[in-house]
Amino acid sequence: MKKIQSVFIPALLGITLIMLSSWGFLVHKTAHQLAVYELPKEIQPFFFKNIDYLVANSIRPDQRRNEDPTEATKHFIDLEAYGDDAALKMPLHWDDAVKKYSKDTLLKYGYVPYHVVFMKEKLTAAFKSNNKDSILFYAADIGHYIEDAHVPLHTSINYDGQLTNQKGLHSLWESTVPGLEINQYQLSSKHKATYLNDPSLAIWTAVRKANTLLKDVFAKETELTKIFTDAEKYRTQTSRGREFKNYTPAFAKAYGEALKNTINEQLISSADLVADFWYTAWVDAGKPDLSGLFSLNDEDKAALRKGQNSFQNNTLIRDSLLMSLKGSRVE
Repeated sequence: MKKIQSVFIPALLGITLIMLSSWGFLVHKTAHQLAVYELPKEIQPFFFKNIDYLVANSIRPDQRRNEDPTEATKHFIDLEAYGDDAALKMPLHWDDAVKKYSKDTLLKYGYVPYHVVFMKEKLTAAFKSNNKDSILFYAADIGHYIEDAHVPLHTSINYDGQLTNQKGLHSLWESTVPGLEINQYQLSSKHKATYLNDPSLAIWTAVRKANTLLKDVFAKETELTKIFTDAEKYRTQTSRGREFKNYTPAFAKAYGEALKNTINEQLISSADLVADFWYTAWVDAGKPDLSGLFSLNDEDKAALRKGQNSFQNNTLIRDSLLMSLKGSRVE
């Protein structure tokens, strides 16, 4: 424990709570919807019938942070707190990590990959019980945490650029840029839900990939700052009577272009892995028959075919079928 504590000056010890909505509501809702289209025919109809619920509740873990003080650190992992090359050296499994670092340390500096596996077991149990409400609850929640694990800034104590004079970087990367660029995003994938032989390794692979992207997340902002004046880079906005500075759309657009397809690729990767975890939990539950939990009428079947085709052809936005852009209905 002394080694871990020595990594930081005391002023940093309380800084790890993420105050911004993780990966923006737009991307969470989008990734959940895309994941449904990647599922096999055995379970896709059930998930599609409940797609409104899944999309609407993809943001629930963020909302829960307002009332649950234990929620925040489920969304990230500050790898610097765990020593050099922690992304490659940390144990894949929770019990081993507790032995190495202590539970208190994990709860303090974040443990998203471990929480994803915990939620996968909850989802598996829900499938076994054939409880519709529980299945949907855990499916929506686990998707959120998987998506958060794909955000580079969720792997660093410098989660908002607050330690490098880049405050606001969190929202810029995960909310502002996607909001400006989503009409140009590739929102299709050839991925089909795949059984995960090692769910722990799968989520850790995602965390490691996200962490490798951190260098550019910081560097591209620094590079652009050299060619933007302060007035061009920031705008002052007011919220609840308080003024704050935020990046301008012009700077955000340039930042997105500098990162190329990175954010889009992370969005798709997260949707792919959400589908994999949903499918894996169902398989591990013994592939229960879900047909008694829902029914699809002809209209539903037509909507599923239309959505599936739009997804495959990358025309969800053109066909006005991307739910995150028009809101979703909770039944």
